[in-house]
Amino acid sequence: MFIDRARIFVQSGKGGDGMSSFRREKFVPKGGPDGGDGGHGGNVVLVADRNVNTLVDFRFRRLFKAKPGGKGQGANCYGRNAEDLLITVPLGTIVKDEESGQIIADLSHDGQQAVVAKGGRGGRGNWHFRSSSNRTPTFAERGEPGEERWLRLELKVLADIGLLGYPSVGKSSILRKVSAAQPEVAAYHFTTLNPILGVVDLSDHRSFVMADIPGLIEGASEGVGLGHDFLRHIERTKILVHVLDVSGMEGRDPIEDYEKINEELRKYSEKLSRKKQIIAANKIDMLGDSDNLERLKAYMDERGQEVYPICAMTGEGLEVLLERLWELLETYVEEPEEIAEEVVYKAQDKPDFEVKRADDGAFVITGPRIENLVAMTNFDDDQSLRRFQRIWRYMELDKLLKEKGIHDGNTVRICEMEFEYHE
Repeated sequence: MFIDRARIFVQSGKGGDGMSSFRREKFVPKGGPDGGDGGHGGNVVLVADRNVNTLVDFRFRRLFKAKPGGKGQGANCYGRNAEDLLITVPLGTIVKDEESGQIIADLSHDGQQAVVAKGGRGGRGNWHFRSSSNRTPTFAERGEPGEERWLRLELKVLADIGLLGYPSVGKSSILRKVSAAQPEVAAYHFTTLNPILGVVDLSDHRSFVMADIPGLIEGASEGVGLGHDFLRHIERTKILVHVLDVSGMEGRDPIEDYEKINEELRKYSEKLSRKKQIIAANKIDMLGDSDNLERLKAYMDERGQEVYPICAMTGEGLEVLLERLWELLETYVEEPEEIAEEVVYKAQDKPDFEVKRADDGAFVITGPRIENLVAMTNFDDDQSLRRFQRIWRYMELDKLLKEKGIHDGNTVRICEMEFEYHE
């Protein structure tokens, strides 16, 4: 089964809690704090693997959670860092953040990695908080929460040669003839619903990968038929073999088909329309009295396109076609990527914190700094609570709340934590 799209949830590991402890040794009555830091939580990492062909595994497992870091220990011993969670995906996988639609990674090389959720850092032990005014801090930080997000994975098939053409022009028959791949061949349209890869072996240990991609129809650039599912896969191919039916048995005109398909390519992507194409004029064994082949050659000569008459059923003309494809691959030069316009980020007066009024009347404060502070504070410890209050005043959150109209007794909510506000 070929699956080329998937939706998964990833969550990195929480950082380990820091330790609050003091030296306890003989003849050392006041050893001081020695609580170690917590370990870092595990990252969630996607890894491109050439041995994986589809995204089918994600049909049965969609939740991926890395392990948390170990807790700090006494004697300044650090907690163990959690191992990264590695998820293998096929070459050609595009990774997008579902909420923003932003592309996070394009995994096209074997072994290429992308961190999609960064593990939380470990909380600091009480050793870090000693000072001249507080030589015996009893508090330690909790571990930082991990990141979580929904991702969309899209697979673009990686192949040297892509077979392009309308349904039932003989693309699958060509692939069966020149490789060990066994796509279905039948007398109806859209026999091939998913891309199929085959390795073409030539003499002298030469080989390349050819893809039989579902047939394209008019309106595909707007999503008609298999639409974007088709066009997405041919973006990664180096050279296109445009297969045309010159027999005319289905009442189709090969020149008209050629123009319609190229128009769809232009509508979908200007870069795609510029890809090198060579014409495979298939079903020459059924030409009869038709002049389709002569007309096609004359038409393509005017446009500088090469035409190779073939018969996919008998193999006639295929050897010449394959040798020409090899020559083109040997001299192929990747089109340089378009350089994106430089973006200059300017400082904005956007506040670090936002205060909104919830439906229940509570004042909700959001912002990564305050949310992390709440998550990493142990509110059961008096010294830790006083430290939180000092940082709160430093952030001037009281001033911000007063501007929003807060009064004594109102509820303040940060993440899952609720406070009662008092002057």
